[in-house]
Amino acid sequence: MKKTGFVFIFGLLLVRLSIASHLLIPMDKTQKNHLKSYGLAYWVLTQDAEVNWLLNYRGGSFLIKYDKKIETESMIRGISYDVISDAQANSILDEINNPDANMDAVKLEKAPKVAVYSPKTKLPWDDAVTMVLKYAEIPYTVVFDDEVMNGELPKYDWLHLFHEDFTGQYGKFYMSYKHEAWYQQQQKDYEESARKHGLNKVSELKLAVVKKIKEFCAGGGFLFAMCSATDTYDIALAAEGIDICETMYDGDPADPNAGRKLDYTKSLAFTDFSLVMNPYEYEYSNIDNQPADRHVAEPNDYFTLFQFSAKWDPIPTMLTQNHENNVKGFMGQTTAFKKKLIKPEVLVMGENRELGEARYIHGTLAKGTWTFYGGHDPEDYQHHVHEEPTDLNLHPNSPGFRLILNNILFPAAKKKKQKT
Repeated sequence: MKKTGFVFIFGLLLVRLSIASHLLIPMDKTQKNHLKSYGLAYWVLTQDAEVNWLLNYRGGSFLIKYDKKIETESMIRGISYDVISDAQANSILDEINNPDANMDAVKLEKAPKVAVYSPKTKLPWDDAVTMVLKYAEIPYTVVFDDEVMNGELPKYDWLHLFHEDFTGQYGKFYMSYKHEAWYQQQQKDYEESARKHGLNKVSELKLAVVKKIKEFCAGGGFLFAMCSATDTYDIALAAEGIDICETMYDGDPADPNAGRKLDYTKSLAFTDFSLVMNPYEYEYSNIDNQPADRHVAEPNDYFTLFQFSAKWDPIPTMLTQNHENNVKGFMGQTTAFKKKLIKPEVLVMGENRELGEARYIHGTLAKGTWTFYGGHDPEDYQHHVHEEPTDLNLHPNSPGFRLILNNILFPAAKKKKQKT
């Protein structure tokens, strides 16, 4: 009797394994942990396996060839998944491949090498990208000015710009934080780094870094930036050769005609903007849709993701995969971008039309692409210096953080449909 029972159970196991040909990781509202699901997809790629990203199918689900160790990893990470047969997988792909369906299957083939441009010293604010990378268990390397200037960026596929001020004005924190030890140490470190690289000013070092990053992007790299790293990047490019820093930042006065000398052809995303030259004002330019311009209360602060054609526009479709179409707004030193100051060739992927602002934009540069995302922390509406970082264990299904992780997987994609 015991032998018969064993044979029966073993037979059921064999039947299950013969049927269980795929793992479907749903990314709609049935998913318990969206953020760790991206980390699982990344991990699968590191195991020399492939992932099919099912664009617009149940929130951008992942379809993976069944492997017991992948199933185990899914359970360990607390991710919702379904074990499905080969026939069920093919049925899903048939549905997706229907010409009338706004869906597509994109094969992810290789885990991208991820770098984060960030100071090596501790600063009194966090970074949404590094937080979600750690939470999703996606490995990354921290690089800063030395690595960029020494030509190390081509080692990586994807680069995130921490909340840096590329204009050389130290975040324009002088008014509020000039007496704090972290501010004084940052200024000392940056000035020493500029001298190390044979430059007289921090603004000159940051311009050299910005240009190196632009070369990385043009050569086929994927660039992602949030908050003040977005507009200050473009301002630095447009202000090449112009002194826009006042004495407390670089030792001599700014050019009083700086605003009239900007060259917008050098910038990636923005045009016709005006500089904020007051060194005591916590703003760089009029690119940012500031609180005084927005007139919106936190409960009503949302932006809407655009819907793109999965079969004809796979790149923006990948970057906007989500289980929510309306995403909660969140503030930052650079919160949102005035649409009237965005170059016409730039693709707006998320906007608040009533406020005339874009929150999520994308563009190409030669062989590469870049994405700018306004705001500081998608789950902390108004983050402040010295505030504790967000605990993503409380936000495993954050739509705002999902947009960041879409960008992480994007470099792994190959536009090719394939049946199993």
